[in-house]
Amino acid sequence: MRIENSFSQTVDMLHRAMDANLVRRDVIANNMANANVPNFKRSIVNYESELKRALDTEKQKPALELTLTNPKHIPNWKERDYRDVQIRRVLDYTSTYNNNGNNVDPEQEFMAALENQLTYTLLAQAETFEFSQINQALR
Repeated sequence: MRIENSFSQTVDMLHRAMDANLVRRDVIANNMANANVPNFKRSIVNYESELKRALDTEKQKPALELTLTNPKHIPNWKERDYRDVQIRRVLDYTSTYNNNGNNVDPEQEFMAALENQLTYTLLAQAETFEFSQINQALR
């Protein structure tokens, strides 16, 4: 890990998660706005699973790591930096909700919007807590 202290890493991860929630809010709003459009396919945001996969690479270091003597050699393991994880919008082509080919379920989108708002609030409170801990230490 390149970030030296856990406070910086925690705050950075909170900011990135809040950014993902803002993108998710826009995606959900777009899905709800197009709920009656024929053949519209809903989008979802894929961030948390990719972040988990990147964080898990730290723990998956093999017992025997190969020595690379040439830049063209392929390593048997490479740590993935969590800061390289991008927020991705993914189209859901696999399902259909309406007979017109649209797959937006308004109730499901409303629940996703509510969950997203609660998650954002929780992340903001976690960030406030982190800074209050630093504030207390400085006093």
